Amino acid sequence: MRVTIVGTGYVGLVTGACLADIGHIVTCVDIDPAKAEAIERGEAFLYEPGLQAILDRHAGATLRGTTDLAAAVCASDLTMIAVGTPSAGGRIDLSYIETAARQIGEALRDGGAPHVVVVKSTVVPGTTEDVVAPILLECSGRSLGDGLGVAMNPEFLAEGNAVADFATPDRIVLGVADSLSERALRELYAPFEGVDLLVTTPRTAEAIKYASNAALATLISFSNEIGNLVATLPGVDVRTVMEGLQLDRRWSPILEDGSRVRPGVLSYLAAGCGFGGSCFPKDVEALAGFARAQGVGSTMLDGVLAVNALQPTQVVDMLERGLGRLTGKRIAVLGVAFKPNTDDVRASATLSVVRSLLDAGAIVGAFDPIATITARAVLDRACTLHDSLAEAVAGVDAVAVMTAWPEFHELPSLIAGRAPPPLVVDGRRMLDPASVERYVGIGLGPKREEAPTRP
Repeated sequence: MRVTIVGTGYVGLVTGACLADIGHIVTCVDIDPAKAEAIERGEAFLYEPGLQAILDRHAGATLRGTTDLAAAVCASDLTMIAVGTPSAGGRIDLSYIETAARQIGEALRDGGAPHVVVVKSTVVPGTTEDVVAPILLECSGRSLGDGLGVAMNPEFLAEGNAVADFATPDRIVLGVADSLSERALRELYAPFEGVDLLVTTPRTAEAIKYASNAALATLISFSNEIGNLVATLPGVDVRTVMEGLQLDRRWSPILEDGSRVRPGVLSYLAAGCGFGGSCFPKDVEALAGFARAQGVGSTMLDGVLAVNALQPTQVVDMLERGLGRLTGKRIAVLGVAFKPNTDDVRASATLSVVRSLLDAGAIVGAFDPIATITARAVLDRACTLHDSLAEAVAGVDAVAVMTAWPEFHELPSLIAGRAPPPLVVDGRRMLDPASVERYVGIGLGPKREEAPTRP
């Protein structure tokens, strides 16, 4: 099929590249000429494992980049809207969606073959049918189900694993408003044989996406709240608590041969310094705002957000307890990306920690093995961004591990033998507490005092 992708962020670029990789002819549209030209040259402007290899194979051939939306739409069979949907003040901002729908509709006004428009962006229930479809119908002059198909097809791509997620999906959800869009989407995803395919309404598809992200964010905040509780209990470690929870067969079933299944969702049942990125924070906030607008309480969602907002302060508190006043203390912050295998720093807990440390008068340096360029754009200028792990931790009073990059396992050897030893605050619980001399971590209770002798 000939496919146009409007918007080349993580979702748009990865989706476009992967569709080209399974045999479709794809044109990615962006208002930024630099991004369109980079796609033409086959240069990935964001970090995602496996993405550059796909661009190397298809860029300039079956994967193109352009700023000419109208021409791309008219030359294709199906257009996907993959623009941003930020959340502000608890409400989703649909302005980019509305603009894209209007421009696509105007491009289709002069007639031509039937065309299907698919919303790929994450939007609150009702957006596709109540916002996008009316704009498309008005601007194109076409009829729904005849000359125009409209659908919602949510993405389930985790940053850092997005290419693999697309190549081996666990589900494909088609929220269709007409038979034309259903036929087109079935053809688009025909190469994925044996994958669970759920055909439903656009509203239901939109709700599935939000429910999926909110559920995962809830597991993280639940784990963090439990971690904060057990951190007050001598000798208790949240990692052991969560291990005991996960051994429940309802979480990790035991097969007939005795082997145990460890579902990937268990990785969200782990305490840390909070979730970030482009999806969870804004999507949970938007869903909570949507719930309030519908007259439904959002107590749990509000709690998820509240726990997450406070979680970075756990790192700062541990530094203050270990160092005393932070004024003049040299502190290395390891990791700026919100998670490993991405250069995305949006809503990263690191940003909050760095601001708090600078406000307290600390001398702060940071290092991230991948997110150097994106980090420079968001970090306070008073925070030094180092070029290597060794440089970042040289001569510091404390180290705060904020992203679980594998490279940070080298930290113990880099600071071994230093006198006095720097304090290591493990915000991701990735290090062995015994591997460094002075260690504190999220969800780790104080060392147990010697038990009193019983009479």
